[in-house]
Amino acid sequence: MAVLDAGRAAVTGGARLKLPPALKIALLQFALLVALLAAWELAIRFGLIAVYLYGQPSGIIAKAGKLIASGELLRDAALTAWEAIAGFLIGTMLGSAAGLALWLVPTGAAVLRPYLVALNGLPKIALAPLIIVWFGIGLSSKIAIAAIITFIVAVITALQGAKEVDADLVKLLRSLGASRWKTWRTVIVPGAMPWIVAAFRLNVGFALIGAVVGEYIASREGLGYMIYYAGVLYDLNAVWVGIATLMAVALLMYGAIDLIERHLLA
Repeated sequence: MAVLDAGRAAVTGGARLKLPPALKIALLQFALLVALLAAWELAIRFGLIAVYLYGQPSGIIAKAGKLIASGELLRDAALTAWEAIAGFLIGTMLGSAAGLALWLVPTGAAVLRPYLVALNGLPKIALAPLIIVWFGIGLSSKIAIAAIITFIVAVITALQGAKEVDADLVKLLRSLGASRWKTWRTVIVPGAMPWIVAAFRLNVGFALIGAVVGEYIASREGLGYMIYYAGVLYDLNAVWVGIATLMAVALLMYGAIDLIERHLLA
């Protein structure tokens, strides 16, 4: 009897066992990905969609294995990641600092505002030929494109974040005799930090766009060149491998930003 009771307790306890929310979400995400790939593979095998137009999951996996074995994929991914990260750091850091500094000079911010808006609305790919002429076709031109794109976004976001800081708090500090510099350092910068972190997230995609656009226009290596060249050859499986690798790089960069966010917003 005691054994039966123990068995029932074990079964009941097992039934009540719940997965941690994070693990549950991860399993559901993985299941969704598997379901989509399975549906895609079946659609190809049953002739519902053309393989030469959409590629095929089994072919993509095989192509990825070949590119990894040859070292080509890792080399191209490392190059594009380096271009994007370097451009991201240069553009985002300088842009955030400039946007926060403009709070100290409202007249300068008002003068520069239409130029910033115009540059932000300009399709950045239009600048790529000029940047390649100025910086050449090497690594520096791709970093420069990524830096310019992320710089504009960071400036506008940081400046807007500084303006959104509680005006009553600013007035309180000024009434207590705090200088504009001290108010900026102790209230404006910390208060604008959530906006700056939001710009970090936006700029991950923009930095990758800058690196890939530069590789499209003038390069012989990198994920952008790999995707472009595979597309010219109608090797859609290789195109998908490049796209998936870019997504993996973006996820890693987002993960790094999550760590930065925990530190900055603590």
